[in-house]
Amino acid sequence: MRKTVLLLTTLFSISAFAQIKVLKNDNLIEVGKENSVALYKKQNKYTFNYQDINTSNLNTFRSFYFHDLNKDFEQLYKLVSDGFIDMPMGEIQLELPNDIIGLNFARNYGQTTVQFIHYISKSKKYIGKSQFLTKSQVDKVFGKDKIKATARRESTATIKPLSGSPETTANTAAAKKKK
Repeated sequence: MRKTVLLLTTLFSISAFAQIKVLKNDNLIEVGKENSVALYKKQNKYTFNYQDINTSNLNTFRSFYFHDLNKDFEQLYKLVSDGFIDMPMGEIQLELPNDIIGLNFARNYGQTTVQFIHYISKSKKYIGKSQFLTKSQVDKVFGKDKIKATARRESTATIKPLSGSPETTANTAAAKKKK
């Protein structure tokens, strides 16, 4: 009898501490993704996820976030894009609420690339590194390739020749001769 009571008490205490709680599902919107680097948005908070190539375990994913106050998202994109045009000599460091991010520009295989260096908890002791990204990959991560593709489709769809242009007049005359 004591064993049964002890067993029931043990099971009840374990189940009391191991309850599963359903949390509210917060929807994140994917801004862009390229290989093992992705950028997500929720309201005005951007979260940057990347596979850490600085660790021996290839399954280590890390993230940092920032709030889009005073157009910080656009300023970060402009800062990274400008680095491809005029490559900085050293690392550019940015302070975020909980972390420090370094932008390391380098030439790899003849093209300029950028690597995000994540100083975790503002400590120079714990460092995470993303893969090197080219300009087109950065555009994909920041969702700028979608904007450019949409603008290209809209501009090509709305181009119409003018009715009085020499090409149109020549085509009309050629069509009348065939009749």
